[in-house]
Amino acid sequence: VCEALRQRGEAPDFCIVGEPTSVQRTGDMIKNGRRGTMSGKLTVKGVQGHIAYPHLARNPIHLLAPALAELVAVEWDGGNTYFPPTTWQVSNIHGGTGASNIIPGHVVVDFNFRFSTESTPHSLQQRLTEVLRRHGLDFELAWTVGGLPFLTTPGTLVAAVQTAIRAETGIETQLSTTGGTSDGRFIAQICPQVIELGPPNATIHMIDEHVVVSDIEPLKNIYRRVLENLHAGLSA
Repeated sequence: VCEALRQRGEAPDFCIVGEPTSVQRTGDMIKNGRRGTMSGKLTVKGVQGHIAYPHLARNPIHLLAPALAELVAVEWDGGNTYFPPTTWQVSNIHGGTGASNIIPGHVVVDFNFRFSTESTPHSLQQRLTEVLRRHGLDFELAWTVGGLPFLTTPGTLVAAVQTAIRAETGIETQLSTTGGTSDGRFIAQICPQVIELGPPNATIHMIDEHVVVSDIEPLKNIYRRVLENLHAGLSA
């Protein structure tokens, strides 16, 4: 959709993404930005062998362990006013043949960065690679950038949403950039002001994921008030 709009030369002025951003009550939190996401697949090579003859093999898990411990302790950046610090997390480790007496020939580690605007994909890739090289590892790395960070600083759209939430619920909403990614990361490439606003969802990504029906009516009213506020502001 974003590419089609770009090809047609159409750029939205504002966009609201209906992600479930609220925590306790509808409207208590909106997202005015999101961190970037970048995944990596690291393969560390060793030499497979019999576990009783370790001098004839090179265990890649043992070789990786010191570097992995160092990476876990790295402070990638300190975040800023709008974003928490960048985080790095291992999601999967695969190594070995399944037999208890064989030293594996390689180990594969899947990991992910959630990064603030204080870091870039290139800077994070460079710093992680330097650690691996310093530990003398024989490795391969494949990177996937899932989305860049985006931020809508307080302005026309944020004010319209804050005013609408206050009028409908009496809540002073909180701005946040935490959590996962959303379609906002694509829309922000063609739209200067993007926020996310939706109901609470304590069951997100669980079996029987659902929202409470009573949250729909106030959310609908907030959306309507946002449109009214934007129209009034543009008309003025």
